[in-house]
Amino acid sequence: MNTGLSAFGHDPWWIVGIKTLLIFLVLVLLTLFNIWWERRVVARMQHRIGPNVHGPFGLLQSLADGVKLALKEDLLPTGADKVVFILAPVIAAVPAFVTFSVIPFGPEVGFFGHRTPLQLTDMPVAVLFVMAIASIGIYGIVLAGWSSGSTYSLLGGLRSSAQMISYEVAMGLALVSVFLYAGSLSTSEIVAAQDKLWYGLILLPSFVIYTIAMVGETNRAPFDLPEAEGELVGGFHTEYSSLKFALFFLAEYINMATVSALATTLFLGGWHAPFWIDQFWEGANSGYWPVLWFFGKVLFFIFGFIWLRGTLPRLRYDQFMAFGWKRLIPLALVWTVAVAFMRLARNDGWLDQDHLQQPRTLAILVGIFVVVLAATFLIPERKEADADAEPAPRTGGFPVPPMPAGGPVRGAAAPLVFESGFETVASATSSTTATSQGAQESSHG
Repeated sequence: MNTGLSAFGHDPWWIVGIKTLLIFLVLVLLTLFNIWWERRVVARMQHRIGPNVHGPFGLLQSLADGVKLALKEDLLPTGADKVVFILAPVIAAVPAFVTFSVIPFGPEVGFFGHRTPLQLTDMPVAVLFVMAIASIGIYGIVLAGWSSGSTYSLLGGLRSSAQMISYEVAMGLALVSVFLYAGSLSTSEIVAAQDKLWYGLILLPSFVIYTIAMVGETNRAPFDLPEAEGELVGGFHTEYSSLKFALFFLAEYINMATVSALATTLFLGGWHAPFWIDQFWEGANSGYWPVLWFFGKVLFFIFGFIWLRGTLPRLRYDQFMAFGWKRLIPLALVWTVAVAFMRLARNDGWLDQDHLQQPRTLAILVGIFVVVLAATFLIPERKEADADAEPAPRTGGFPVPPMPAGGPVRGAAAPLVFESGFETVASATSSTTATSQGAQESSHG
């Protein structure tokens, strides 16, 4: 039996075609199930019933919504760039499917008389392939916001691009620790390296950083700022309808499944049996049983997405970006350096009993621990305060902003400024008084 990367590249073309079709069908059906599951779970959290009419337990509600969405009127804004406007949903949806081509669902099995792994393909840089393809999907969102000819859509697209840059850095740094421990970037070899102990337990800080970053990467609540309805109406897809909107919806839910599958592969042992069931059940990691373990772990992460949406309010955008750049990325950098040092110490024998008794080695290890602890908990966020700004006066119980430098004296009539479109109209009580006095003088004259 072939092992590692040597197991791939030997399948007949028709087996590759069947695998591709099965992955496509599984992702579409998983999306329909996840939409129904999210609505049911959130309804339960809010003491509602949720979808329960179409099909058993309402399972066909997502299918009914999809048919209704496909039959809606397809609108095309007058000021939109038509070619880019139509291509943007496709650019967002296609990479979401492609990323699953290197995700392992199970070991080698018998498949129509052939031995083949339950994975479409693999490569020496499979994890980098997933991240690169997932990054292409952001172009669909940015182009959708730009091509719509709408201010709200453009702001949503720009937010999404800034959000992806911020949180993909932390996500990539979290994965470096996994690469150092596994010694490979191949997804199948990383899963094989977790046969005894999962990296989610060994590399817990990396696991936590990745789970936070993957929520920001997928634009899900409480990080769904590119489509914040309170600020941007609908965000990047405000001008979309019918099937083009459905493609954005499909891409979002498949991206949820993608980052969940990647977290399962890199941190929770992939398709290996949970809770080490294989210790007392020899067949737990053979045949098609691993497919059940894999999707069980993926649904665990999907439930985490749903739980966050039903629990936490949306963050303010500056808080969200500050958390990514000022907290998450520095912590990921410090942890990556610490893991690299520990791997070097282990490979060079610094962690042997003789070396641990040396004061210098102990001092280095304790210092790394203190730095990680300080970066995590003890360094407060610096708040810049303007010492010259006077406190805001209160008028009628409502706070008003401080007067600008060189402005009118407190107590004098302040100008009222009204902004409408591209025009600014300013009026002051003093000017109004002068105008009325001039009118009176002219009438008396």
